[in-house]
Amino acid sequence: MNSTWLTFLATRGARVENGVVADFGDATAELAAVASESILADLSALGVIAVAGADARAFLHAQLSCDVDGLQDTDSAYGAYCSPKGRVLANFLLWQESEAFHMLLPRALVRAIQMRLQMFVLRSKVTLADRSNDLVVLGISGSMAARAVASAVGAPPQRALQVARGDGCTMIALSTTRVVLAASVELAPTLWDRLTRTLKPAGTRCWEWLEISNGLPWITPATQDRFVPQMANLELIGAVNFQKGCYPGQEIVARLQYRGTPKRRLHLAHVRSDAMPAPGQELFSDDSSGQEAGMVVNAAPAPGGGFDVLAVVQTGSATRAKVHLGSASGPELRFRALPYPVT
Repeated sequence: MNSTWLTFLATRGARVENGVVADFGDATAELAAVASESILADLSALGVIAVAGADARAFLHAQLSCDVDGLQDTDSAYGAYCSPKGRVLANFLLWQESEAFHMLLPRALVRAIQMRLQMFVLRSKVTLADRSNDLVVLGISGSMAARAVASAVGAPPQRALQVARGDGCTMIALSTTRVVLAASVELAPTLWDRLTRTLKPAGTRCWEWLEISNGLPWITPATQDRFVPQMANLELIGAVNFQKGCYPGQEIVARLQYRGTPKRRLHLAHVRSDAMPAPGQELFSDDSSGQEAGMVVNAAPAPGGGFDVLAVVQTGSATRAKVHLGSASGPELRFRALPYPVT
């Protein structure tokens, strides 16, 4: 973690725990504001791998599930990095910056993914670098998002996954009301102060809740190598290109897409429990005869109390049975509709 940046945030009221911003003094109020106000969140829980060199585009195209070859510098893309068995080792948001591609992914996975990619560089003209401490990544959400970005940085991108740049900052639109900003550590304090003239600072959990509500999962160490992309709905958010050539696990991913049906899918649910569900925590259903029926992928406190979760669950169990957290008698999950169609 960049201690200089976190120290700055502390001067602006942040309460930092384990290298991320827990809140700015009132976690409950900040979470409530997510649904009705425009917020600004520090995303230090995410890290960045930069991949540069003359062969960087071809190298990544052969390693990742998304179409790197066709990626323009005005666009970003969701993607996945899979094992040879088609299991997701990491998912990410990818964009091109100057001479390098930048992969935004959970910071806890940066070192392992960088080392694994490095194994396959061989004689390619490719360099990989951890830029997690060189860049500050911020998340903006709400009806005032575009206006705040325009005032602080410059004209924001207009469509989902479009990239724009201004005043030394990269802007990536996740939707019409959500934007990710990436800036240097040196520029970030000035940027933060500009943005907070319009936006309410909020803790990291607020942004994590937004990701969950939008059906956007993040693979973490607890769920690494557990799901093929379709189980985590990654193909539904555009993270898998089925027209590109080979990449690790491609045959398995394609076979499931064209010749099979996922027996498990990512679902959005709400649960009331004494403790926040943990990634990797098992789920049990009334129709699974005591066997594990799913797994929590991500969880965050919900504005109205309790927790919202993204969980991979057996398809039948999610629609026809009661699903419980942790044990067959644990708290029951209440499933909700995702913001995109699930086939």
